[in-house]
Amino acid sequence: MNKKIIMVWVLALLSTGLAAQKTKSIWLDDLPIKSFSEGIPAVLPKTNAAGDSMKIKSVYYTHGVGVNSTSVLSFYLNGNATEFSASVGVDDKGVKNLPHRFYVIGDKKILFDSGEMKLGDAARAIKVSTEGIKQLGLLVLVDMEINRTYANWADAKFIMKENAIPQTLPNNDEKYILTPLPDKKPKINSARIFGARPGNPFLYTVATTGEQPISYTAQNLPAGLSINKKTGVISGKIAQRGTYKTILKAQNAWGEAQKELSIVIGDTIALTPPIGWNGWNSWAKNIDQEKVIASADAMVKMGLSQHGWTYINIDDAWQGQRGGAFNAIQPNEKFPRFKEMIDYIHGLGLKVGVYSTPMITSYAGYIGGSSDNEDGKITEAIKENKRAFRYVGKYRFEQNDARQMAAWGIDYLKYDWRIEVGSAQRMSEALKVSGRDIVYSISNSAPFANAQDWARLTNTFRTGPDIRDSWLSLYHSAFTLDKWAPFGGRGHWLDPDMMILGNVTTGSALHPTRLTPDEQYSHVSLFSLLSAPLLIGCPIEQLDAFTLNLLTNDEVIEINQDVLGKPARLISQENGVQVWLKPLEDGSYAVGLFNIAHFGETPQSYFRWGDEPTINYQFDFSKVGLSGSFKLRDVWRQKDLGLFSQSFKTNIRHHGVTMLRMIPVK
Repeated sequence: MNKKIIMVWVLALLSTGLAAQKTKSIWLDDLPIKSFSEGIPAVLPKTNAAGDSMKIKSVYYTHGVGVNSTSVLSFYLNGNATEFSASVGVDDKGVKNLPHRFYVIGDKKILFDSGEMKLGDAARAIKVSTEGIKQLGLLVLVDMEINRTYANWADAKFIMKENAIPQTLPNNDEKYILTPLPDKKPKINSARIFGARPGNPFLYTVATTGEQPISYTAQNLPAGLSINKKTGVISGKIAQRGTYKTILKAQNAWGEAQKELSIVIGDTIALTPPIGWNGWNSWAKNIDQEKVIASADAMVKMGLSQHGWTYINIDDAWQGQRGGAFNAIQPNEKFPRFKEMIDYIHGLGLKVGVYSTPMITSYAGYIGGSSDNEDGKITEAIKENKRAFRYVGKYRFEQNDARQMAAWGIDYLKYDWRIEVGSAQRMSEALKVSGRDIVYSISNSAPFANAQDWARLTNTFRTGPDIRDSWLSLYHSAFTLDKWAPFGGRGHWLDPDMMILGNVTTGSALHPTRLTPDEQYSHVSLFSLLSAPLLIGCPIEQLDAFTLNLLTNDEVIEINQDVLGKPARLISQENGVQVWLKPLEDGSYAVGLFNIAHFGETPQSYFRWGDEPTINYQFDFSKVGLSGSFKLRDVWRQKDLGLFSQSFKTNIRHHGVTMLRMIPVK
């Protein structure tokens, strides 16, 4: 053999050996796996999704990732992985006879399809080449309406080149701003209707944009109320039932604005959806008094309060022990001046909410609204075993806690953890006789079978599980709510959970939302069309210009706060576009044209690949039951588009929206 040929062959072998030495195995469970998950329940490393041992048909696994429900895991490999392997199957604690299907998808190509798998099936082995693959997706498909559908990617690992590791998908699309800045002239943005119960404290702030200083007046203000001319805060009490028409006025050096306010004194409060902030997706258990005050200050300093944002809601982890005049839940050491903090926030023209639960322990392990002990105290042993005490105890303290909240001046209660009708009713009755109007919100996953009860008993009710900052979660939380729409309305609003904008802690440490800018426009648009509560779920003081712009479009907020209070309905779905239509009090319509891009129709559609096109869509009015001519307005751009009689053509970006106001023209 020619010496030159032999030398080439030897060098090739050496090169291959060196390449082999420069690869390494990386277990999925050694990665911060929650940051790769776009599913709804969080994923868990080294266990099943319930936190128990990972087991498929009696075979235990010490490595792997446990998932729950439909699960999407996205990895950016950028050509640095050579192989992916795993054993997949339904965990032994999964749901009997429920079909699961596992997919491995690389750069839009299906590399592995398990076929249908059920509880009791043996694990199926995967070993696929990932040479040259930029993006890899792991998908488990299962009925999203069923909870605790445990499945496992057991012994899952990548073979990576050199020192590379899998990355999360880049989310660096342009954060384009559509909404123009407010004018220097005053504009009143608060809701045009407000309800209170007779004799209870009344607090309403005239939210106004425009150059400061602004002075406020109110004509025909009913007896018992007064307005602060410098802050626009209306307070007092009204004894007599009835509807009172008041003309609000705001004036500065550039001009004057006015708006009619209907004050309705009766049995129903929350006549428009609550709009404000909740602390859980910002700080989770790390919430404290300083963070709450900082959020309230930021609500004012960043101008959100001028657009109607009102509530500062403290979620789980504020609770200490029972005590005080009412033997009610008292704040813990993180809130040393609780009443002082509430008074301070009220002084800013804002309102305050807290969290509780009818169970012995809260989700985070703090004291709840019931106990097996007559005094209601919680012990360290209970705290350390919180999961074992997630049930309603023998002794219940709804009346105690409602009276204490009223005495403090609380305006909003989030009542948590899969509420059943009995607990919902007891707290509803306690709040109504507390002497204060406290907006009553139940969370989470309120069963649809009891929708009439939730509408009767509560002011807002959670229609699904905790939201995550992913398109899958947003889609499941909001784009599937049409069946709930008949039960939403004045005083009883559909709640798809907090907003997933800005920096959030959903499932992992504080991080920028994984929704693309287009998906964020769709998010705010659909929540507004659904008349859902708008609760910011990120630290307000960390808002960037893009997110602040998303949250301060007064025409979008006005649709959410419309007096008629009817949630939008899904009128049409074709060619990958959903059309949602919401009738408004003045006879016009709000419309959302959402490019959902055939989401859920193929395994590939569950993932964002980065090359999805903008589509051209023709909106035919007759297909949604509208006829005649309409003046169309682009709500996000606050721009009139002209007169249209049969259809309207628009470009819609991937997972984006065109949001219109349609004004009939005779």
